[in-house]
Amino acid sequence: MSILGKIFTWWDGATIGTMLHSRRTGEQVGTDAQGNRYYRARKTPAAQRERRWVIYNGANDASRVPPEWHGWLHGSFDDVPESFLPPAKIWEVEYTPNATGTAAAYRPQGALERGGKRAGATGDYEAWTPDS
Repeated sequence: MSILGKIFTWWDGATIGTMLHSRRTGEQVGTDAQGNRYYRARKTPAAQRERRWVIYNGANDASRVPPEWHGWLHGSFDDVPESFLPPAKIWEVEYTPNATGTAAAYRPQGALERGGKRAGATGDYEAWTPDS
């Protein structure tokens, strides 16, 4: 991405201002498997909640934050998730990005993007008429 893109765009990674702010006033507390970096404010006034944020590795997509880090970002617990995560189960699958709005999105039978052809009626439906 060009330097102007880094200065003015927020939708494809952190802007230069966000990165500078994170390094100056924030403390990096961890990273996840996708390379997202998590920060908290170095100084927090006593009357306020601790400020926490994420710098995405790539496009800004909130669905890329794993559940354990989501809980930490929203203040559900104070400790960094890496300090008390159980080992991954064999049935857990790897993260897949949210495909909504892309060519890889799920489109059921009858969707306009798949030709708009619905399956024919099977006879188990009887249309309502006002006379009956």
